[in-house]
Amino acid sequence: MTSTATTPASKSSAQDAPRATHFGLAVLALAMGGFAIGTTEFVTMGLIREIARGVDVSIPTAGHVISAYAVGVVVGAPVLAFFGAKWPRRALLIGLMVFFTVFSVMSAMASSYGWLMVARFFGGVPHGAYFGVASLVAAGLAPPGRKGRAVAAVMLGLSVANVAGVPAATWLGQQFGWRAAYWSVAVLAVVTIAFILAFVPSCPGDAEATGRRELAAFSKPQVWLTLLAGAIGFGGMFAVFSYVAPTVTEVGGLGDGAVPVFLLVFGLGMVAGTWAAGPLADWSVFRALVLGSAGLAVALLAYWLLAPTGWGLLPVAFVVTVLGSILVVSLQLRLMDVAGDAQTLGAAMNHASLNVANALGAWLGGVVIAADLGYRAPALAGVALSLAGLAVIVTSGLLHRRAGGLTPASRPPTRSRGRRRARRRRDRRGPGWPDVRRRSR
Repeated sequence: MTSTATTPASKSSAQDAPRATHFGLAVLALAMGGFAIGTTEFVTMGLIREIARGVDVSIPTAGHVISAYAVGVVVGAPVLAFFGAKWPRRALLIGLMVFFTVFSVMSAMASSYGWLMVARFFGGVPHGAYFGVASLVAAGLAPPGRKGRAVAAVMLGLSVANVAGVPAATWLGQQFGWRAAYWSVAVLAVVTIAFILAFVPSCPGDAEATGRRELAAFSKPQVWLTLLAGAIGFGGMFAVFSYVAPTVTEVGGLGDGAVPVFLLVFGLGMVAGTWAAGPLADWSVFRALVLGSAGLAVALLAYWLLAPTGWGLLPVAFVVTVLGSILVVSLQLRLMDVAGDAQTLGAAMNHASLNVANALGAWLGGVVIAADLGYRAPALAGVALSLAGLAVIVTSGLLHRRAGGLTPASRPPTRSRGRRRARRRRDRRGPGWPDVRRRSR
């Protein structure tokens, strides 16, 4: 959506998309949905002991509730995009949030472990589709040259949830029972629906969309490469995030009270990274991808080196999530670009790939710990994942360039200062190398 490409879908959306009377409030309404979704995604981790006692299972068994939600995200993103591409986008957003509200209430009312598993699976189904559609709406409402910032603002809701929503919902669950956390998420979802109705203008769907055309996105190598880059490269952050508590206490020698501080800093890094990702993506989506992947590998190596220093690890933890969040937003925009006509599916699949990264990073971190390599080892596993993701991104760029996707605005820098200035001016009109050149049918 930030590309200099002008596909038929992007032409029509650019021409038909209305402008919000209050653009900031419209984006806030979309971000509130991300806040609610981010809160429900991560609060289960903070209340896992209370949930285990509440449904009378062990803590490892209760952990499957988290996996059920992730599977729901992976399944729901392509299915809802397949069936919902034609829907008016505001109506689709409201429908997704109603679905999300219903299963948040069911989670709060679950009388057994089995019912809770079902409720959490279906609670995850709207996740990827919501972020995909909300990103498309925000990009369509944004003024020229600010699409990256608009999409980043929507994703900011997910980041802020880790700083404010998850701690607050966890506290509610600890004080009033774990069900209170899911009730609070349901309330947030209802407020989101009200805000979307009030501030997001009616946005048409793609009248020419068909399930076959949406699925055609999977025939595009660039879509698969972008999904693969997210599923592998972003796993590096989860490799360390999943085991931050034992790293801080066992390796760093700090007390249990230091763990919430590190989690807070992780959350603040997500907010800062998502905020920074907007201007970076408006400058160049592809360069932001390279920066996020390469920088994350370096930061994870520093994480491994500084883990024994205790509090010295804190700024590195912040940088890790800053770079990880830049990668997330850039992947979202890249998918919206390379999916072509299948905009809804392309935008929705980002969070499916990120949930694969979550599972892959946590699993690989557990493997190296189980191999008696210590709690620092997941950071090195994360370095390997980030470098593998970077290799996929570079491969994607080279293939795109070879296919004729290099535009004059995105040629490599020259030694001429005047040419560099001209290139920067042109880059402000598009996201940069290796974006698709304008085509006409």
